[in-house]
Order: sequence, then C-alpha cells, then structure tokens
Amino acid sequence: MTELAVLQAVRLKGRVTPADLAATLDEDSDGIATTVERLTASGLLVEATTLRISPSGRARLETLLAEERSDVDSAAVAVAYHDFRAVNADFKALVTDWQLKGGPEGKPNPHDDAEYDAAVLTRLDDVHARVVPIIEAAATQLPRLNAYSAKLLVALGKVKAGDTAWLTRPLIDSYHTVWFELHEELIGALGMTREETARSGDAQ
Repeated sequence: MTELAVLQAVRLKGRVTPADLAATLDEDSDGIATTVERLTASGLLVEATTLRISPSGRARLETLLAEERSDVDSAAVAVAYHDFRAVNADFKALVTDWQLKGGPEGKPNPHDDAEYDAAVLTRLDDVHARVVPIIEAAATQLPRLNAYSAKLLVALGKVKAGDTAWLTRPLIDSYHTVWFELHEELIGALGMTREETARSGDAQ
C-alpha cells in the first residue's frame, strides 16, 4: 500500500479508525499496518482512537500529489472533470430531492411515500451509468481512481437492496461519501482547491 494512498485516504476521511481505513482501501488490516506504523512513527499521521493526518503529513501529501500530477495529461483530466461537473449537478439534485420534498426550499422528506422515493432512486442508476466512464477516463491518467468505481458500485448495490442509508449517510462509504471523495480527487488532479471550484458554483 503506497504512502500516497494511505495519506490521501486519511485526509479525505478526516479521522478514521484503522479498520475503516483498511475497508476503504480494500485491504486487510495487516496489509496497511506497516505503512500506517511507518507514517505514524515519522509524524505524518497521528494515532489516538482514530488516525488523522498531521500538518507535516498534509505537506508531504501535497508533494506526492504534485509529483503525481506532473506525470499526467492535464488536458485529459480537465475533460474528465468537465464531464463530471454535469453529472455532479444531477447527483446534487437527486440528493436534494431525496432529503427534501419540494426542492431546496421544501420540507424534509419523511420517506413515507414509497412511490416518490422509488422515483428518486431510479435516477441513481442513470447517474451511476454516466459517472463510471468518466472515472475510467480519469483513471487512464491516475489508475488509483479506478477504486472509486468499485466503491460506488458497492454502495449502489446496498441502496438497491433496500438499505437506503447507503445513499447519503456520513461516516460510511455511502454513495454520497464516495462521490464527495471522488470530487476531491478530481479537483486535486487539476491542481485546484475546493474553494476555487465553489466560486464557480461547483461545490459538492
């Protein structure tokens, strides 16, 4: 397991248990223990009840990400991000409709209308079908992004099986959590910040 992958996963999660870190990286605990121990010993990660990235770890991660960007075709990543933005807008609208009835100014959805909820969830299939090729295109430049297709598919499967918490629940790799992290990855791959994208109306 690479230093970049572990540091990035911890940064995106904020705070994460070793077990949850292993799960999100699709590794067993023993598979990442050596890397986590080394990064903790060098001060790049801080371990208490959970793991978090230290200021020096964040600086090291920025260096690693910059090195990674230097080897990619930035134009190809920009095209993938442009395509992602359109799907992102539709996914944001879907999440809003799931959480509220009547749009952004509506009332909280009590989820007592099965027909309404089913109609919203049906739109997730279209979103998923559109985002997977975008991830594949971005992954031709950054192969580690392929993991996001797999994680989204797992979350989608749980939602379709009836566990709708896997659509938006925080602190698990729900569809929304993974989507947010994918968005962060694409922004970073362009050398941009979330603040810069937010100014363009593109926050997630």
